[in-house]
Amino acid sequence: MSSKEKNSVTILTESQLSSRAFKDEAYEFYKELRKSQPLYPLSLGSLGKGWLISRYDDAIHLLKNEKLKKNYENVFTAKEKRPALLKNEESLTKHMLNSDPPDHNRLRTLVQKAFTHRMILQLEDKIQHIADSLLDKVQPNKLMNLVDDYAFPLPIIVISEMLGIPLEDRQKFRVWSQAIIDFSDAPERLQENDHLLGEFVEYLESLVRKKRREPAGDLISALIQAESEGTQLSTEELYSMIMLLIVAGHETTVNLITNMTYALMCHGDQFEKLRQQPDLMNSAIEEALRFHSPVELTTIRWTAEPFILHGQEIKRKDVIIISLASANRDEKIFPNADIFDIERKNNRHIAFGHGNHFCLGAQLARLEAKIAISTLLRRCPNIQLKGEKEQMKWKGNFLMRALEELPLSF
Repeated sequence: MSSKEKNSVTILTESQLSSRAFKDEAYEFYKELRKSQPLYPLSLGSLGKGWLISRYDDAIHLLKNEKLKKNYENVFTAKEKRPALLKNEESLTKHMLNSDPPDHNRLRTLVQKAFTHRMILQLEDKIQHIADSLLDKVQPNKLMNLVDDYAFPLPIIVISEMLGIPLEDRQKFRVWSQAIIDFSDAPERLQENDHLLGEFVEYLESLVRKKRREPAGDLISALIQAESEGTQLSTEELYSMIMLLIVAGHETTVNLITNMTYALMCHGDQFEKLRQQPDLMNSAIEEALRFHSPVELTTIRWTAEPFILHGQEIKRKDVIIISLASANRDEKIFPNADIFDIERKNNRHIAFGHGNHFCLGAQLARLEAKIAISTLLRRCPNIQLKGEKEQMKWKGNFLMRALEELPLSF
């Protein structure tokens, strides 16, 4: 999207927000929005009218605003509810990310004990072993595609073991995850995605049957136990929760590891500083989360009650989408916001969200990134981009900021 095109656009569409061209120029576009149009109109097809939020203070306010709902059933009457776009939608959307209190609290409570500080720290040795094993495979070649060889397999192995899912199925999750986060109602995409989600539902049905017969000490077995108690979890909620944990359990971390490595490769002074001062790793991870936020745009929130923002009435049923990537580059909050600075102080980014829906797996993602990047720099100290940074391509994807690949040599 050229500057001329951006200036002439009065309403952004889902297809524009999802395009690779938009991702390439998004930061400059967000900067203009923060200055002059912090509430920007969207046309979201079957979802109706929406608004894009770009400023940090607005994001903080709206992420906690009780007038916004994640479950559209709390906004629309029975007559107003849109028909499901996908046949398998109901089986995969009854999770905590699409719920409001008190349901959200009930669903989150069922899984949060698996993500406590103590439980996450117990995974440290396992994650280190996985990181070393993955690098053992590529190090003799002195080449790797960071996404396929390292950033994707590491978190998918971790979440698969936590859930009790066979590792041989992990490549299937990659395809299914993309179908789930592919925000599009283009007819051909809908048909393809519905087919893939149908495969996912069949897989979950088979997996749950097996876990019922042979329960183990894994998270899926614990969720099945909660479902069997009747009042804790419905069957649809069970499938949806497993889906969410698989997708959210690796997608964000893949992007964090990849985007952080890319930022370091593009900022040689910061890369060298981190190599010389490894104690800056935690600070560097927070800056990477801010600088190239793994989740660019939030999932949708529905307006349950009208309100005024920046002089504009937000009407009931309007959709609100918040750009975490823009909020994390807000100049009023972050001095020199477009500078990648691994020693940044008071880094109040919202890459993991804010409020009730703050990412449950944030601590796990941070630990995985810390081990992954530390191990990479220790074992491959001469690592560098294979090719020019201008050749690296962002995926065309609505929700995520993700590189298609990141070729490295060392």
